Amino acid sequence: MHTRSPRPILPRPHPELILNLGSCLAVLAIVGIVSYLLGRERDSVEQSSIRASSNIVQLIESDILRNAELYDQSLKGLIWAVGRSELPKVPGPLRQRLLFNQAFVDRSRGDVLWLDAQGDVVGDSTSIIPRQANFAGTGVFKAHQANANLGLLVGPPFKARLGDLDWCISFSRRIPGPNGEFAGLATGALRLSYFNELFQRLDIGEHSSINLLNTSGQLLAREPTRPQDPAIGSDFSQQPNFQRILQEHSGSFSAHSNLFDERRMYTFARVGELPLIVLVAHSSSEVFQAWRRTALIVGLATGVLCLGILWLTVLLGRELRRRHDAEQGLATLAATDSLTGLANRRRLDQVLRQEWARAQRNRSALAVLMVDVDHFKAFNQRHGHAGGDHALREVARTINRCIRRPADLAARYGGEEFQVVLPETELAGALLLAERIRLSVEAMPRYGADERPITVSIGIGLYEHGTQHDLTAVLGAADEALYRAKAGGRNRVEGPVTPVA
Repeated sequence: MHTRSPRPILPRPHPELILNLGSCLAVLAIVGIVSYLLGRERDSVEQSSIRASSNIVQLIESDILRNAELYDQSLKGLIWAVGRSELPKVPGPLRQRLLFNQAFVDRSRGDVLWLDAQGDVVGDSTSIIPRQANFAGTGVFKAHQANANLGLLVGPPFKARLGDLDWCISFSRRIPGPNGEFAGLATGALRLSYFNELFQRLDIGEHSSINLLNTSGQLLAREPTRPQDPAIGSDFSQQPNFQRILQEHSGSFSAHSNLFDERRMYTFARVGELPLIVLVAHSSSEVFQAWRRTALIVGLATGVLCLGILWLTVLLGRELRRRHDAEQGLATLAATDSLTGLANRRRLDQVLRQEWARAQRNRSALAVLMVDVDHFKAFNQRHGHAGGDHALREVARTINRCIRRPADLAARYGGEEFQVVLPETELAGALLLAERIRLSVEAMPRYGADERPITVSIGIGLYEHGTQHDLTAVLGAADEALYRAKAGGRNRVEGPVTPVA
């Protein structure tokens, strides 16, 4: 029968598609590389900022520890002197030097006091005659009074009641009596303005800050100090960022600041064993400001480059498409008969060789129809070359309309002869198609005033698996069948008499 399974046709990649794909991959590679490099540069900027902040934190931590050590040594010296039995006999100036070692006490930073068990000032580092005040009601005094094992206690920030010390923090130790009972306090006050002066010497940026807090979340010192910034003594204990700082002891992280409503980078460390925390907070926008400028310039340059590549690809693809279309047109012209529009003899020979090889490989049938226009020379004499050309074109169109499968091919064999190649078609199918062609040609409209219809004679050549065939023999069988159809009266179809051997 005139049926066969369609063969899958794999499309050949179009050069324009390959060009577009290559350009897109190149653009993606460029964007990926630039993004990777910008990401590395951003990480480098962040790490540099963290290292600089860590150095600042370590510098401040060491200075605070040194001051705490100085105060502690001064307090220990005061406790030792208070415990000496001969102290009441020592003259005033010498007693003052014995109680308050001037090597440890710097009046510009603060003062040291000796408090008795009732909280009254009995010794003052600033004067031989102590200033009058009572501190029995303070939290630090009560803590030492209740607990003999506190050691060095760093108190919360307070406004000094003596002198002009302004905001201070206290360092204090318990003074024990002869039997270990509570005998008073040795306490020193350190100006918080000292830390502000220390912080001012460090340039960390306009929107960044250096902070000193205690572990209770109270702000002790901050630089820079602006009207909109939190005041000394502000409580941050409930802030998530402070709670994280308290848990991690030291390190760095980035997080959103509720206070400033922006993302900030925090670098922090606990000051030794003291309940103090040094914190450097950088504005992320300030840290990455230069990087963002670089990223913007590089991004714009990369975008222009990628757009240029894609635009050139479009132009080149357009030219390739034009060239491809021109080549396809030339190839079609080279394989097409100019008069009838069917495949020419060159194309016919190529298809015959391909289909013959495929039939051998797949062990399938192959049919060939030889079609000849009856009495064409007489028709040409009656109607001239123009009429003959018209008749050949109409016959060609009719044959082409009768072919329904993509793999079938109708071609002009020469003169008034046509050939139809039918892959995977057995004799019954070839006879059916040949008869359809014959009837369709006979039914064509008459040319001019000619009453005789145009007719064709058709011969069939067939190759079937299992017989020794070659292509020449199949074509010869079709030609022989055509001769018999013409000899039998024309306008008829003849198949092969015996299998072609």
